Amino acid sequence: MKKRLNGWPIVFIGPHMLLFLLFFLVPAVIGIYVSFTEWDLFSTPIFVGFDNFQTILFDQDSLYHTQFFNGMKNTLFFAAISVPLCIVIPLLLAVALSAKPKMMRFFQSILYLPTLFAISAVMIIWGFLLSKSFGPIKEVFGIDINFVGTQPWAWIAILIVTIWWTLGGNLIIYVAALNGVSKEQLEAAELDGANSITKFFRISLPSIRNQLVFTTVMTTIAQFNIYGQPLMLTGGGPNNSTRVLMMYIQENAFGSSTSVAGISSAMAILLGFVIMAVSIVQFMVIKKMER
Repeated sequence: MKKRLNGWPIVFIGPHMLLFLLFFLVPAVIGIYVSFTEWDLFSTPIFVGFDNFQTILFDQDSLYHTQFFNGMKNTLFFAAISVPLCIVIPLLLAVALSAKPKMMRFFQSILYLPTLFAISAVMIIWGFLLSKSFGPIKEVFGIDINFVGTQPWAWIAILIVTIWWTLGGNLIIYVAALNGVSKEQLEAAELDGANSITKFFRISLPSIRNQLVFTTVMTTIAQFNIYGQPLMLTGGGPNNSTRVLMMYIQENAFGSSTSVAGISSAMAILLGFVIMAVSIVQFMVIKKMER
């Protein structure tokens, strides 16, 4: 008897696969090819091999070398501070909400709400709040600080905005994970005299390690691709101290009179390798800690 083919999986997976091919796989392949060319987006690309990578990494007299290392330094600085905060703060909030089930849904909804806003809307709101001239923070608290024009306040402002905007996603994951922790184990530990801190580190935290690995890797990837916050809040200033690598990539490809798409693509490829390397190291360290 012939088996009937079920076409429903294709119906559900097909649109996602089509979008994946059109907006990720094909652009990725084209970007890799363009990184080996000299191209201004209009003329025919000229294959130059590894010249773009050599210029970016080793030609210290090149503007693109300076751009890459300044952008990478600022990106690494932001990721190194923001990733732990975007993991720890939602985790602590999830623990606090799990202890108060009646208030959980309300505060969970409030904290998740900012993630639904577009980056442009978020930056307009915070740009108004942090304005030195007429911002509510200055008027209400009497703080005369140029949050977006001086350091370290520019980075502090970007970090606060980023955490406020993104913590809801990880929070939802942690709340669901903590709700799945064995109640029997927690009760048994309590009978043995374990306090809340001991139960958290010995039972709850190991039980949600898979969720921690997932959120750590995904948060790292997201923070390495930071673009909208420094662009719209500080404009990359002061003195290019918040100008991250994605800003240089966009400017070289689309923001100048003559595009250098090959250089931009090469910078993007190098950034991708850094993200892969950091994610692999994180994964290995977390797995080693589980043993």
